Amino acid sequence: MRADRRRTTAPLATALAAVLLGAGGAVATPAQAAGTPSPLGIGPAVTDSYQRGAFGVSAWTDTPGATVTKVSATLRRGDTVVEVPSVPAYAWDKGRFGLGQAPLKLTEDGGTVPALGRYAIDVTATDSLGNTLTRTDAGVLDFTLRPQLDFAFSAPGWDDRTTVPTGTLTGVQPGSGDVVPITGRTVDVQRRTPPASPVQSPVTDATGTFTGEAYQDVRPGDEFRVAYTEDSEEVHGSAGYTRTLYTWRPHVVTVKAAADRTRVLPGQQATVAGRMTDPARGAAPLAGQQLQIGPARGGSLDPVFAKVVTTDADGRFTARIPSLPGQYIDSWTAVPVDPYQSFGTASVGGRLAMPQEARVLLNSRSLAADATVTATGTLRATYDPEASFGPEPLLLEVSSDGRSGWRRIGSATADRSYATTVRGSSRGGWYRLRHPATDALGDAVSNTFRLVRTETRITGANAGPEPVRKGAYATMTGTLQHYTNHSWRTFGSGSVALQFQARGSTAWRQVATGRPAADGKISLRAKATVDGTWRLRYYGDATHFTSPFSWADYLDVR
Repeated sequence: MRADRRRTTAPLATALAAVLLGAGGAVATPAQAAGTPSPLGIGPAVTDSYQRGAFGVSAWTDTPGATVTKVSATLRRGDTVVEVPSVPAYAWDKGRFGLGQAPLKLTEDGGTVPALGRYAIDVTATDSLGNTLTRTDAGVLDFTLRPQLDFAFSAPGWDDRTTVPTGTLTGVQPGSGDVVPITGRTVDVQRRTPPASPVQSPVTDATGTFTGEAYQDVRPGDEFRVAYTEDSEEVHGSAGYTRTLYTWRPHVVTVKAAADRTRVLPGQQATVAGRMTDPARGAAPLAGQQLQIGPARGGSLDPVFAKVVTTDADGRFTARIPSLPGQYIDSWTAVPVDPYQSFGTASVGGRLAMPQEARVLLNSRSLAADATVTATGTLRATYDPEASFGPEPLLLEVSSDGRSGWRRIGSATADRSYATTVRGSSRGGWYRLRHPATDALGDAVSNTFRLVRTETRITGANAGPEPVRKGAYATMTGTLQHYTNHSWRTFGSGSVALQFQARGSTAWRQVATGRPAADGKISLRAKATVDGTWRLRYYGDATHFTSPFSWADYLDVR
């Protein structure tokens, strides 16, 4: 220990104790040197990694009722000694002391530290009972510049695909936080995008600026790494990061294209044809340029199914987009392969639906006596039975032979996975449920099915007597027939109703019911009270249609 730093109030025993303890030991008071351990303790002093003009240290006392009342420090570097009379306590952390609120600064910044460098820290603690302890070499103050880098590229373009890396190497001064250039240093710069290029080593100038050599044939998205490391008495630490080339000068081209259809059914394909020109050269055609063309979702190209096409000498191109079973496509689009090309604010593409293959599962069917056909089916996407889709049309169709001449007799709206009932009017034949192609689902038909009933009619209808006395019975007769074995034959089964419509009224009311005789003869009667019209009708059974209304006969009541 130098004579100018020796404590004149310490007796010889204290000095001998310090020598015996050696470097990093603690110097005690006289009473402690006589054999009494010091109740004080001092932890290591650690430099603040962000603010290098500050350090923190722990100090404590084991004496009951006593507290640490003061902490001071001495900084040493060669012949340089800097006294820190007081290291304040942290109010939020009991037992911790530090210079976070009042960091040390260089003398040029109004501080007490004459130069950058690493300084040994001796810490002295005093408690409320007058006990004092000094820990020599409690830590090292890293009073050096903290390096930092700024890095950028020049913007490459379609006609000049080079970029020059430039940047600035600076250091943050301890205490003041001033940013100063770090000059005459070598910075490592490398393009990391495979294949990686050799490392460049530009040197910083008087302002800390460095400029690398130009990189050729760069592409947007290329990655570059810049790094710097130093461990000296002036600068300590590393700085570096990886940056992506995200700024370039795009060349705007014009592409006009169209598809020959807006819906591609399974097994079909759409053809996209167009032309690329250069507006900067009087709309001259651009030959040998590549585009990616393909199906899209929400305007975003699906790269898996996209195709690359090349423009011909006149700037023209053609691409074919096939149907994609199981894929949900709503449009087509085109994008340039060359990252330096741009369509500007215009987008190239259009609507292109690719309906999914579908199927219709037939659940039930029936033909009622009144000629109402009812069929229930479930519409589903073939490759994704649980796929969600909006309301879709489901048609009920009829054909005389089940092969051709299909015509619609009813329709309904189908929803995902729910059975849908469709009704129509028909007097027998071959039937099917069909989903016509939409943008969501392709054309699909159920199994065909045949429904038949026997036609019926009432012939020879006659009401009497004419005229009929008021309050007397009017009788209507006729013959019920059904069409079987290719001819009309009498039919003696089922129920027949007699209906009456008063003169001047539009309503019919049922006034009597009965059954035909075995030979089909019908005879029903009801009281006649007013003039009106009478008719008969057979309402069918499990195998017969309801008959058309019979001839209507008018009776005059007197």
